Amino acid sequence: TSSNGDEHADLTELTFGYQPSTHQIAYMTADVKGWWLEDLAPFGITRINDIEFPTGAPEMQAMLSGHIDVAYVGAAPVISALDKGLDAKIVAAVQTQGSNLVLRPEITYEGPEDLKGLKLATFPPGTIQDTLLKDWLIKNGIDTDNDVEILGMGPGDAITAISAKKVDGVFLPHPAPAIIESEGNGRSVIASGEMMPDHACCVLVVSGNLIREEPELVSQILQTHIKATDYNTAHIDEASKIFAEMTGWDIEVVNKSLAEWDGAWICDPNPIIGSTVNYTQVQHELGYIDNPLTEEEIFDTSFYEAVKQ
Repeated sequence: TSSNGDEHADLTELTFGYQPSTHQIAYMTADVKGWWLEDLAPFGITRINDIEFPTGAPEMQAMLSGHIDVAYVGAAPVISALDKGLDAKIVAAVQTQGSNLVLRPEITYEGPEDLKGLKLATFPPGTIQDTLLKDWLIKNGIDTDNDVEILGMGPGDAITAISAKKVDGVFLPHPAPAIIESEGNGRSVIASGEMMPDHACCVLVVSGNLIREEPELVSQILQTHIKATDYNTAHIDEASKIFAEMTGWDIEVVNKSLAEWDGAWICDPNPIIGSTVNYTQVQHELGYIDNPLTEEEIFDTSFYEAVKQ
């Protein structure tokens, strides 16, 4: 990619990865406002490319292959990729919580026991949603191999599947739960923050190459992310509009999603370190990774600490 040049002069383009979720509006706002290009131009950046991914699994495959330099992505797929040799670090948080388990309207639900025998769709193995859902089910005595059928798919396919009654429920990030509810095809029965309070969700990941070779550029990427996050928090209606226009979703549904989700946009990586390291234990127990990872293997908080001083 753009970041493989050995000299500063070679680096004129950056490629970002992101997903069409309200979790990641910070990326979209900075893009629509022209902040990425404007703020990174002093470092020689003349072009910003981006690639939209349905979930974090293919996004991290792309980063492993060197196709993206910076990723807005769930913390869990980063862990799976680091285990496979990804040279990158989480430099900031993007948001916490913000996913819901949505069941078909006709299905009775009083607790996890009621999920036995059901077919559920969520993001593919190794993603936040897959990791959280399976961990929560196991902790509640539900055998994820035998008691329930869990299918991995992207948000569009999962929304279609529950609408067509091909699955009984979905565990998805916003705005998908609000979309399904507004179409009368399901109801939220539990939010992800009830499964694991204040859990890490999306994070900002930067390639090791950029961290080593272009630390000042990385610092500016982080500052622009903070600026966009603060702007969205102060202008939620505009953030909602930006998201609706970029994704094509109805503005009323996006407003409903942001009013009802249990998510929060944040930048400070420190509050999410514990739950992210915990994901490595969960993924190890699920057989996704060979060994749990340490905080040092996952995070580089030095950029955030420096910016915040």
